[in-house]
Amino acid sequence: MKPQTICELFFQAVEKKQNGALFMYKEGGSYKPISALDMKERVEKIGNGLISLGLEFDGKVGILSHNRWEWAAADLGTITAGAADVTVYPTLLPEQIEYILNDSEATMLFVENLTQYEKVKEIWKNCKRLKYVFIMDNTKTDEENTMTLDELMAKGEAYLEKNGPDEYKKRAGSRKADDLLTLIYTSGTTGNPKGVMLTHGNLASNCRFSRESVLGDQYYNGNEVALSFLPLSHVLERMAGYYLVMLLGGCIAYAESIETVPQNMVEVKPTVMVSVPRLYEKMYARIMDMALSGSGLKKKIFFWAISVGQAASPVLARNGRPTGFLGIKYKIAHKLVFSKLQEKTGGRLKFFISGGAPLGKEIAEFFLAADLKILEGYGLTETSPVITVNVLELIKPGTVGPAIPNEEIKIAEDGEILCKGPNVMRGYYNREAETKEVLEPDGWFHTGDIGHLDQDNYLVITDRKKELIVTSGGKNVAPAPIENSLKAIKYISQAVLIGDKKKFISALIVPDFEALEKWADRNGVAYSSIPELLKNEKVLELYNRKIENVNKDLARYEQVKKFTLLEEEMTLETGELTPTLKVKRRIVNKRHKETID
Repeated sequence: MKPQTICELFFQAVEKKQNGALFMYKEGGSYKPISALDMKERVEKIGNGLISLGLEFDGKVGILSHNRWEWAAADLGTITAGAADVTVYPTLLPEQIEYILNDSEATMLFVENLTQYEKVKEIWKNCKRLKYVFIMDNTKTDEENTMTLDELMAKGEAYLEKNGPDEYKKRAGSRKADDLLTLIYTSGTTGNPKGVMLTHGNLASNCRFSRESVLGDQYYNGNEVALSFLPLSHVLERMAGYYLVMLLGGCIAYAESIETVPQNMVEVKPTVMVSVPRLYEKMYARIMDMALSGSGLKKKIFFWAISVGQAASPVLARNGRPTGFLGIKYKIAHKLVFSKLQEKTGGRLKFFISGGAPLGKEIAEFFLAADLKILEGYGLTETSPVITVNVLELIKPGTVGPAIPNEEIKIAEDGEILCKGPNVMRGYYNREAETKEVLEPDGWFHTGDIGHLDQDNYLVITDRKKELIVTSGGKNVAPAPIENSLKAIKYISQAVLIGDKKKFISALIVPDFEALEKWADRNGVAYSSIPELLKNEKVLELYNRKIENVNKDLARYEQVKKFTLLEEEMTLETGELTPTLKVKRRIVNKRHKETID
């Protein structure tokens, strides 16, 4: 039976997996499994614990944590107890957490550890509806109405012994497709964030139809392993790296941190992995740096292999293998180069999934040539999230694929992408006016993105409608494709175009400092500090040459006429990136106003 709710999806996964590992986490230097039946027992205790503390049917429970198995347990315990959860990014400041807890009317909250708890303590007095806080890592405190996860589970066990399982089973079994599953607050690049109301049916249908898109059931064998490291507070990881993996009968392994992803890939040997383009950009930069710093022979072999892979790409893009003389060359290229790259991902990867921001075409083509397929998709929080995704029968770099089943797409007269389907949100929580701005009465959702459909009905995203740069000469410039071309340069880590209401386009460039310092050493450029290095004439000439190469493929009004090298990366901590690593252009413009002017 196809699951209509996430409760059904979880219980079906348990039925399928039984004693098989449903989750894995690293402890004491190695990965430990949690079986499906073990997870079900923990989830039931958490759900009954919440009920024993007075959690109302259709109530709200917050989750403030990085990725870990307890995040999933809190989520599943909350929704099977008949409530909805509210995801809160652990990078948020106390006042931002306060806003979300009050706006969502959450009465209970799971926090990861003492660090997150201290933030909540600071604002708890202002959160009038918040009654209980649960600490996931079991750090004990003497604070009133605060308990560890183990203590909550013990309460659930006692409640079950005294009252039996009827109330919990009734709540878990009564969830319907149109019931609220979660409130996910948008990043809020301008103003306060809005709570996106997603139902059980939104996420369950997106799981089912995304699976059908990517070659259907015959491609999966129940032994899928996904390495989870994108924030579970974001809908992309929650759907594609968590719920969808359970639907496939797979196992979710949690990375220790973003920094340890390369190491954890080798340990876990994932078959599928979800990420934003930033990971692939860094992998590409690291691979190219290794290739260029190798001996002359190794360098020749590497670039020969890439040229063979590029020749084979039309076949690889259709999930085939090259034959004839090209097939023989490809086998040699695979043995000498591509197999080494694949070993760094654990050696079992079927494909990567990319979303959350545009993936540079050059990077997608490079990975395809190396038989490390990236399926780029497209969607928003408001669409649960997947609207389109590339499929293994035909991967087209530079596009975000065709619509998934049961999804309609149309392009408005001004180029805006509109979509309609069972994945579209119910609306913004307590924001009727804002909901009406994006959601038409007949169900069409305005994405705010500009794009077009190609001859294969694959969607091509041009840019965000609101992010189009309009120069003082009245020319419209889409920044994302140009920024992606700049970021494909080995010596560039981040790039942001500037030019709204200005005579020409300029760029803020964050160098790839590691690659740049190696270049400086090879070319005899002396420096005592990063600021000194970035002012060196040879360095500026290097970037000028690389940017001019990009400019050759651009219209005159799109070309980057000036650039500034920044001394520090744009980060979550500086407020210049969202939790999914998208640039907050307004903040960047404000922070670097003097440089821009």
